[in-house]
Amino acid sequence: MALSSIGLLILRLVLGLVLAAHGSQKLFGMFGGFGIKGTGGWMESIGIKPGALFATFAGLGEFLGGLGVAVGLLTPIAAAGVIIVMLVAIASVHIKKGLWNTNGGYEYPLLVIAGALALALTGPGAISLDAVLFK
Repeated sequence: MALSSIGLLILRLVLGLVLAAHGSQKLFGMFGGFGIKGTGGWMESIGIKPGALFATFAGLGEFLGGLGVAVGLLTPIAAAGVIIVMLVAIASVHIKKGLWNTNGGYEYPLLVIAGALALALTGPGAISLDAVLFK
């Protein structure tokens, strides 16, 4: 087995599982999150309406996209879902705060976009459901 496939597996697992957990904060209130109601209320407070609907979209993009990235299933589609959510987060919340996360900036979503885009362009590697299902 090529080391590149192991490297892609590590990238997919870390990126995908962190994103899935982040999405579960929005969807289910897990890991200290606020669920749809709380996240939707916050979204409405910053002008994104209807908040619950967009909280659901964001949560699903992170949760399902993250799981897809983690297991390497429909990787370009899963990565696209993640990238869309992160671009919206940057445009609506983070861009005006600069780069650094310490100021609420776009550092984290930019790194997520880079990782997801790299996976979409290179593929998930040999240790993935895509490799098994779509030989």
